[in-house]
Amino acid sequence: MYIPKYFKVTDFDEIRDFMKRNSFGTIVTAQQGKPIATHLPLELHKRGDDYYITGHMAYANPQWRTFENNHEHVLVIYQGPHAYISSSWYQSENVPTWNYQSVHVYGTASIMNEQELQEDLALLLKKYEQHRKNPVLWENLSSQTKKQIKGVVGFKIKVQEVQAAYKLSQNRNQEDYYNIIDKLYEEGDLNSQQMAEVMKNRE
Repeated sequence: MYIPKYFKVTDFDEIRDFMKRNSFGTIVTAQQGKPIATHLPLELHKRGDDYYITGHMAYANPQWRTFENNHEHVLVIYQGPHAYISSSWYQSENVPTWNYQSVHVYGTASIMNEQELQEDLALLLKKYEQHRKNPVLWENLSSQTKKQIKGVVGFKIKVQEVQAAYKLSQNRNQEDYYNIIDKLYEEGDLNSQQMAEVMKNRE
């Protein structure tokens, strides 16, 4: 990913938190030279000194078969808020642009065995269900429902390289920066307001 120096993020703790907050990612691999992608909920785990991204996809999805040769690199993309930035918000004439947050992770993928997949699904359900009045947890599912695990394939991706870009108008002067935040709040759409919040919290 091309990252100008103003927008490069290298603090892994910050990047890790971003990945956890924006955990619906995109996995990109190649099948006979053609890029293919799947959008999935993903989880980040630390095991010893290494980090792994885990998830699952439908057995009918051909992409998981590209994981079988785990010498090939997998690209995982995490996207945060993004918004159009009008140059009319600057003190002096300039060009419009787009603010965004994005993380690219490169690694090698392998297929989980059934026990690993069950454990990963149990953690995923706990994360999204435990606060609910009637949580749907793995240990409470019927054996008939659990059999549907045959319809998915679990995978884990060993993280080898991480690239992060936060384009948040860091290259603008202070007056422009604060004005951009105000104008984003006025836009009224969710992405613009979320971007304003991100910029405000980084003051």
